[in-house]
Amino acid sequence: MIVRDAMTHTPVCCLTTDSAQNVAGILLKHNVGSLPVVTDSASRKLIGIITDRDLCCSVVAKGLDPQSTPIEKFISTDPITCREGETLDHCERLMQERQVRRIPVVDDDGRVVGIVSQADLAMKDKPEKVARTVAAVSKPQSSAPVVA
Repeated sequence: MIVRDAMTHTPVCCLTTDSAQNVAGILLKHNVGSLPVVTDSASRKLIGIITDRDLCCSVVAKGLDPQSTPIEKFISTDPITCREGETLDHCERLMQERQVRRIPVVDDDGRVVGIVSQADLAMKDKPEKVARTVAAVSKPQSSAPVVA
């Protein structure tokens, strides 16, 4: 199977100038955990990704005003990406190796055309493969104890 057959097509994106509150609203409205960050709405050229966790840990936990805080300082730049024609196996390996739950799909010019999430894999791939990916992505990166 190729990425094009499993990805969410034309995902909603945001801009570096969007406020944390606006981005949180988009995440809520579309029931997603991350958004590709693009240079502008017309070109959709990928420059990063922001997650709900980024907003919580970088804006809310630090007591910043979500209405006036732009997200540009909190995005992950240079995200791992896939192409539409690559195999889903390749995409899953990237998720496992880099421990990421979502991978933006870009065209030859770096424009966002889709995104592959663990939920997409669960709907399209074999349960055993999805289980391996989820386990690899969720594996702690250090031996330090987790504190709740």
